[in-house]
Amino acid sequence: MRIMASAFISLDGVVQAPGGPQEDTDGGFAHGGWSQSFFDPEVVGGAFDDALRTADALLFGRRTWQTMAAAWPERAGDPFADRMNAITKYVVSTTLGEADLTWNNTTLIPGGEAVARLRELRAGGDGTALVMGSPTLVRTLLSEGLLDELRLIIMPVLLGGGKTIFPADGGLRTLKLVSTVTSDAGVQVCTYRTVAGTGTGADAETGTGAGAGADEG
Repeated sequence: MRIMASAFISLDGVVQAPGGPQEDTDGGFAHGGWSQSFFDPEVVGGAFDDALRTADALLFGRRTWQTMAAAWPERAGDPFADRMNAITKYVVSTTLGEADLTWNNTTLIPGGEAVARLRELRAGGDGTALVMGSPTLVRTLLSEGLLDELRLIIMPVLLGGGKTIFPADGGLRTLKLVSTVTSDAGVQVCTYRTVAGTGTGADAETGTGAGAGADEG
């Protein structure tokens, strides 16, 4: 199964709290909701809809899963919400238990086993698993060479700091740009595919510890 990640991202590489003021204030982040003024239904909305439409499963870190699980079940009856609620979901977590998986069709990937289980998921079967949000999880996937495609919805704004999806391990990783679309507001939707065999360096959060880190994505 291919693993694809989609992320709203600023020009300076920040992905934290694009949707709302209280979404994620870790580190004193004060710009929550920064993507909203650049949203348009055709380009930005279309990229989001297309990613979900072509996905066979969703993959989350614990924080993002909990946010989604609290919101989407209440929106049943809308086609997009119905798709979100019905699709197969995986959540990486060291703290959630089976009793916490109240959102339909969710399977727990224990944080301590995350990298091994994600390798198994990627190696088994056809289709695409889409990662939404979950910056720490995306960073782990990139570090471990487990991400096949990265769709960046790049907003023309600088945020001055915040969470990122990019590993900081000194490794060189090559990506191939396969498509790009620009909105009237200057948003660029860029889809990249990773190039096998180009990763170098080692992230201190990978291996056994990477699963625990992915819990917070």
